[in-house]
Amino acid sequence: MNKPQSWEARADAYSLYGFTDLPSVASRGAVVLTHGEGPYVVDVNGRRYLDANSGLWNMVAGFDHKGLAEAAKAQYDRFPGYHAFFGRLSDQTVMLSEKLVEVSPFERGKVFYTNSGSEANDTMVKMLWFLHASEGKPERRKILTRWNAYHGVTVISASMTGKPYNEVFGLPLPGFIHLTCPHYWRYGTEGETEEQFTARLARELEDTILREGPDTIAGFFAEPVQGAGGVIPPSQGYFQAVLPILRKYGIPMIADEVITGFGRTGNTWGCLTYDFMPDAIISSKNLTAGLFPMGAVILGPDLTDRLQAAIDRIEEFPHGFTASGHPVGCAIALKAIDVVMNEGLAENVKRLAPRLEAGLRAIMDRSDHIGELRGVGFMWALEAVRDKATKTPFDSSLSVSERIANACTDLGLICRPLGQSIVLCPPFILTEAQMDEIFDKLERALKKVFAEVA
Repeated sequence: MNKPQSWEARADAYSLYGFTDLPSVASRGAVVLTHGEGPYVVDVNGRRYLDANSGLWNMVAGFDHKGLAEAAKAQYDRFPGYHAFFGRLSDQTVMLSEKLVEVSPFERGKVFYTNSGSEANDTMVKMLWFLHASEGKPERRKILTRWNAYHGVTVISASMTGKPYNEVFGLPLPGFIHLTCPHYWRYGTEGETEEQFTARLARELEDTILREGPDTIAGFFAEPVQGAGGVIPPSQGYFQAVLPILRKYGIPMIADEVITGFGRTGNTWGCLTYDFMPDAIISSKNLTAGLFPMGAVILGPDLTDRLQAAIDRIEEFPHGFTASGHPVGCAIALKAIDVVMNEGLAENVKRLAPRLEAGLRAIMDRSDHIGELRGVGFMWALEAVRDKATKTPFDSSLSVSERIANACTDLGLICRPLGQSIVLCPPFILTEAQMDEIFDKLERALKKVFAEVA
C-alpha cells in the first residue's frame, strides 16, 4: 500500500474531522497549517490567511504573541506539570484562582479547573446535583437551557446543547429541557414587539418550571450571547426578565462565558455587557488565549458556601481531572489575562467594535441577500436569506454559508459558516487595515456566491 504524499492526502488518510463539512474537504482538501503571524495563519504551501475566527474564538492575542510563549517556556523549565488532587497544587494554580475571583463580578468565590469548556459545564452540573442532594433535595436534577445553545460535547454538556445533530448520539439525556432561543428576528411572531417576545419567553420559563415542578430543577444555563448557535444576542431585557423568575423558585443561574468571557463582548464578562449577576461563571477559550486547553468553574458566594457545606459533610469532592490546574496552563492563563486587560487588547475591542459593526452593516445594506446583522463587540454574524423581506432562507441543499466560507478561504480570509450565517470573531489585536481587509474579501465572496445561487 502506497502512503499518501501530499499534506492534504495525509490529513485525509489518518485524521477524523470534527464539525466539518466533508463534501467541502473531499472536493477542496484540508487546509494544513504550519505557523501564525499576528492574526494570520500560514499553510504548508506558504499561503497566508487572515483568521477572522480567532482559531476557534480563542486566539485573541494572535498566533505568535511572544509574552505568552515565554510564560509557557518559563513554567515548563520551572515546574512542567502537576495535578490538583489531595491538597497538593502548584503556586501558579493558587495565583490564578485568586486572579479569577478578583476579576470576576463576584465579591468572593472559589474556582475549579477542567481541561475544556465542555468539562467545565459537565462539572457544574455535577456540582449542582451534588449540593442539591446534600441539602436533602436529590430530585433536583433537571437542567434548563435553550434551543440553539452550545455548551459542549461531553454526554452531559451535549445534552445541554440545543442542537439537532446530537440526536445521532441518542441525546439529550432525560431531564435536559430546552426553552425557546431568544432570537427575536427569527422567532418573534408577526406583530410581536421585541419586548413582547421577551415577555413571552419569560412566561414560557415560568410555565415550564411549574409544569416540571420547581423542586425538580437543578439549574438554568445560558450563554450571554449564543456563540455556536450563530452569534445570537439576547432579546431586549431578556436576562432582566428571566432572573427574577429563577430567583423566585431558587434555581441557580449559570453564565456560560466560554466564548464571551475576557473581552469578546467589549467587557470582561458578557454578564456585565447585559447587566445581570449569575450564580456561577463557566470560562475557557480566552482564559489562556488559546495556548493551553483549560476550563474553569468560577463559583459566586452562594454556590461556594453551599457546595463547600456539601463537601464538608462527606469530607471530599469526588471529582477531578489529571491535568486540572496544570501549572503551565495556569501560568499561561495568568499572562493571558494580563495581556488582554493591560496590553491594550480589551481597549482595542471597545475602540474598534463600532467600526466593525458599521462596516458589516454597510455590507448588509448593499446586499439583497443578507437579512440580518447581529452581534456585539468582536463577535458578529451575517444571516444569508433568499428573500430579505420575508426572511426566507436559501434551500439547505445549496450549502450557502459553506460556499461563502470557501470563497473567503480562496481569497485568504477564514470565517465560519453556521447554519445560514457567516460568523466573524476576529482576534483582539486586529488593526483598522486588517478590518478593511475583512470587509473587502467578505463582500467579494458574498457577491460571488449570491450570483451563483440567487
